[in-house]
Amino acid sequence: MDIHPTAFVDPAAEIGDGAIIGPFTIVHPNVRIGAGSRIGSHCEIGVPTNLVEPPDHRLIIGAGANIRSHSVFYQGSRFGDGLTTGHRVTVREKVICGRNAQIGTLSDLQGDAEIGDYFRTHSNVHVCKGSKIGRFVWIFPYVVLTNDPTPPSDVCVGPTIGDFAIIATMSVILPGVTVGAHALVGAHSSVSRDVEPGMLVAGNPAKPIRPTSEIKLRDGSGRPAYPWPSHFSRGYPDGALDGWDDDRA
Repeated sequence: MDIHPTAFVDPAAEIGDGAIIGPFTIVHPNVRIGAGSRIGSHCEIGVPTNLVEPPDHRLIIGAGANIRSHSVFYQGSRFGDGLTTGHRVTVREKVICGRNAQIGTLSDLQGDAEIGDYFRTHSNVHVCKGSKIGRFVWIFPYVVLTNDPTPPSDVCVGPTIGDFAIIATMSVILPGVTVGAHALVGAHSSVSRDVEPGMLVAGNPAKPIRPTSEIKLRDGSGRPAYPWPSHFSRGYPDGALDGWDDDRA
């Protein structure tokens, strides 16, 4: 491992072979960082909180992570291999996330969330407590997932986002809403009702527009734009999208 002289790594932390810890970064106890991971400068990894207790108090970051500068991860979360973040990302406690997640700059995961493999956010995305997000979900800049139906209150009802769904920029998903698999939420939408699988919704309040299968790529080919895995695989490892349509047979 390669730990910068200005970094502080608690002796109780587990750091995998080949990991790199950048300048002025703090790694607390109850942290396990997988082999080959890179933690940038000025990060704080495993921030203590009284919201988690043993045995769930460990922060586990899988192998091959790349966490960029000024990011903060609280204890009590778990990430599979291949995590990548932008800068200044915040992840609170009890986020359980699969492998190969990408979390954009200034994004904020507020804890108690369940997230599937190959999750993608662009910058400035807010994921509220209690969110349930499936596999291969795309969330674009300035999207907000919300959980309080009568703010401010002690009621917390996070939204559910199905596999392969896309939430376009500056949209708001309101508490308890389910966005179905392969659905598309158009930009600047406010989604207050459930979205059927494979449906495009848009507007404020969002309304069904058409099945996503009727949307064509704007490349002159006339091919359907959705489901997107039929034509788009950039940035995914070989084989990652194999069998994506098994649940549609």
